[in-house]
Amino acid sequence: MLMNYTAKYTKISSGYMGQLLEWPEVITEGKTIEECREMLKDALHEMLLAYQQQGKEIPR
Repeated sequence: MLMNYTAKYTKISSGYMGQLLEWPEVITEGKTIEECREMLKDALHEMLLAYQQQGKEIPR
């Protein structure tokens, strides 16, 4: 099942912070917006695995 989430990127002193609006626990930082986007994808993947292992419902 493919789900889409909305990412919000904020410029910070060390680069960019990215967060998913529908899933605020998924948050990360990167030096560039491209790096932040990749880190956010990785953070989402890890959070999905953790939720599945714990039997938690995935936000939609």
